[in-house]
Amino acid sequence: MKLARLVWFVVLFAVPAGAQREQFQNADVIYDGVVNHSGQKLRTFVTRPKAVAGKIPVIFFVGWLSCDTMEYPDASTRDGFGIFMRRLIDQSGYATVRMDKPGVGESQGDCSKADFNSEMEGWQAAFDSLVKYDFMDRDRVFVVGLSNGGGFSPLAVREHPVHGFVSAGSWGRTWYEHMLELERRRLTGEGKSPAEVNAAVKVFADFYNLYLMKGMTPGQVIVQHPEWKELWYDRPDGQYGRPAAFYQQLQGLNLGDAWQKVNAPVLVIRGGADDIMSRADSQAIAEIVNQVHPGHARYLEIEGMGHGFTVSDKFYDALVPTVLDWMKQQLN
Repeated sequence: MKLARLVWFVVLFAVPAGAQREQFQNADVIYDGVVNHSGQKLRTFVTRPKAVAGKIPVIFFVGWLSCDTMEYPDASTRDGFGIFMRRLIDQSGYATVRMDKPGVGESQGDCSKADFNSEMEGWQAAFDSLVKYDFMDRDRVFVVGLSNGGGFSPLAVREHPVHGFVSAGSWGRTWYEHMLELERRRLTGEGKSPAEVNAAVKVFADFYNLYLMKGMTPGQVIVQHPEWKELWYDRPDGQYGRPAAFYQQLQGLNLGDAWQKVNAPVLVIRGGADDIMSRADSQAIAEIVNQVHPGHARYLEIEGMGHGFTVSDKFYDALVPTVLDWMKQQLN
């Protein structure tokens, strides 16, 4: 049975010659895969602690917006998300699961064209795949959502029981609200005057209404309103490397509904110097959970920490112990 699955795996994912793979001091890596509803085969990375027997707790990671792999073979990486995941894998004693979205790494598809729904199908399939591994305790699963993934992570697990959620550098409102606030910070950071910022945000309010809620691409919006051309800074068919449909589907999410249904403990973490996700973006998650289940969510803001978990360009070392201590408290 194991041999048959291994053959299926090798056929499904051809490993490039000379490809560097992850190695951990305290965990072994299992390279596996799932299939989304579109038939795309998506790479998953499963780790199992070397010195722990029996069924063990699980950390399920839900990733960010960009088309970057969740595999970090370079143990000396300076990427904050990579450091965070590698340390949790090596120091937790838990099993972990990650997935590369469509078109990333060895996953099939084209990330620049993949919409959010096809990505979500992958996260859901990856979570469903936990049943394959007899060493995973599915009654003790923690979901760690990073950046964009920390906002929609309850939707990735659906009806499955979860022992706790960690949402780091994320959002809990509508994508429209997030983008208007982001544009204001961006324009201010570029040195625009208060008058210029206000005037531009008024335009962006209409621009994002047509783009996110009326289903137009940015290019179609500009054709209809050529006077806004100078304000748009990205592709005519999308934004930040993803297609317009991706963000229109994000806007269609009701994160208030998703988070109010969560009855597990929630740890919301935000860096005080995060210039991507605002305090209001992150606080919304804790506020929603605590409104329905008082005391279930904890909001933690780390002074000086940026979106990538760094303080003064160095990874914030206390982050991993903070998360692991919180997880252990939930297991007691």
